[in-house]
Amino acid sequence: MEVDGGQHNGRRRSSEKTIDDWLPITSSRNAKWWYSAFHNVTAMVGAGVLSLPYAMSYLGWGPGVTVLVLSWIITLFTLWQMVEMHEIVEGKRFDRYHELGQHAFGEKLGLYIIVPQQLIVEVGTCIVYMVTGGKSLQKFHDLVCPDCKNIKLTFFIMIFASVHFILSQLPSFNSISGVSLAAAVMSLCYSVIAWGAPLSKGKVAGVEYGYNTSSTAATIFNFFNALGNVAFAYAGHNVALEIQATIPSTPEKPSKKPMWKGVIVAYIIVAVCYFPIALIGYWAFGNSVNDNILIALEKPRWLVAAANMMVVIHVIGGYQIYAMPVFDMMETMLVKQLKFRPSIALRLISRSLFVALTMFIAICIPFFGGLLGFFGGFALAPTTYFLPCIIWLTVYKPKRFSLSWLVNWVCIVLGVCLMIVAPIGALRTIILSAKTYKFFS
Repeated sequence: MEVDGGQHNGRRRSSEKTIDDWLPITSSRNAKWWYSAFHNVTAMVGAGVLSLPYAMSYLGWGPGVTVLVLSWIITLFTLWQMVEMHEIVEGKRFDRYHELGQHAFGEKLGLYIIVPQQLIVEVGTCIVYMVTGGKSLQKFHDLVCPDCKNIKLTFFIMIFASVHFILSQLPSFNSISGVSLAAAVMSLCYSVIAWGAPLSKGKVAGVEYGYNTSSTAATIFNFFNALGNVAFAYAGHNVALEIQATIPSTPEKPSKKPMWKGVIVAYIIVAVCYFPIALIGYWAFGNSVNDNILIALEKPRWLVAAANMMVVIHVIGGYQIYAMPVFDMMETMLVKQLKFRPSIALRLISRSLFVALTMFIAICIPFFGGLLGFFGGFALAPTTYFLPCIIWLTVYKPKRFSLSWLVNWVCIVLGVCLMIVAPIGALRTIILSAKTYKFFS
């Protein structure tokens, strides 16, 4: 009987290993530290960076700079916590955000706390990237061929989505590393153009820096929405553990060392991209800046067209980085719970349906600024700003009023405030945009 039990357990372990080797997050563990760097850059420097001057126009100079710097420091701290906690239990790796949540809060509660928020972030980011990719393609088309017939944004979103029906079939995180590297390089390039072009041209005529609103209520709501936009710009934590899962690890050489090295490089690149765009963009355009800085730039035409195509390439990589954990969740459920056999057909159908769904939602609600603020506040604030701190306090239990305890509680309070106020401002922006919007325009 014991022999049968041992054989049964062996077969089960072998079956679980086969499934893990097939799932996108755990199938490949041979990534180098620089994979962590460009995956993190691709995950963070996304559509959000282009809306930073717009956020500054609602925050103003003092609060704007304070919020940007504080966000950079807090999110670097919470990302360090996640990297440290990846192998908090000896001999075990938390390859997914929800696995760490389950360790901290219990099997069921951990899933209920983490998975909905992570899905909102990842699916929401994919939708926003569909909108961004479509708008940037449209802008590129209009710049390159100003005399051509106007084409609806809907069709450009569909063109952008067509690439993902193919790229989404790449099996694992490591297999998209080439796409991710290209995306990271493009993000750096278009960020330099986004602040270099306004800097060379100087301020626009009659530039104003005051709050450009008709009432105090509008000023407050816009301020809230801008906080959400900034939060959206620091979004890499939702895929951090999944990126670290691709790095090999031994007791002598734990994965946290190469991962942290990559994170530091990524955060330096983030600072080089974010601060000049936010400050120079606001300095040049004042409170009349567009919610996407590249759309505000008109000349030189060839440079702005190139920058928009760089955005398209970048958000192609960004979409894949955020879609991969969703594919992992879908395929885990299909194979482990619904007992489907791992196959190419299963992957083709499930991933294609996901791409089609995000494309359809993007076509229906392309409110760029409002979407950033809403998703930024509602789901990114918890997963990026304060959930890692709560997990840290639960797992490590630092002494009350010690430095670690105080720092974590400050991050939690600030993060909770952000989660409450940002979606309020964003929903108002979406409602105002919806008044003048026609479906499938």
